Amino acid sequence: MDAAEKGARYAKVFRKAGALLARGRHALAVTTLEEGRKLAEANGDRAMARRFAREIARAQHPDTPPVSSEDAE
Repeated sequence: MDAAEKGARYAKVFRKAGALLARGRHALAVTTLEEGRKLAEANGDRAMARRFAREIARAQHPDTPPVSSEDAE
């Protein structure tokens, strides 16, 4: 799988999760993000797997403010 295809698949997962979160379906959004994390791990994309993990944490605790990228690294 080339980089463009991986990027498209990751983007699709994030869009789907975002739509679910907008509808208040947090549990299903978390499940979708977990699938994305597993996909990233299977592709060897550690940075993207970490990003999915951060988004999973945010989806599980929606009242927590997001962490800036400088603080997360």
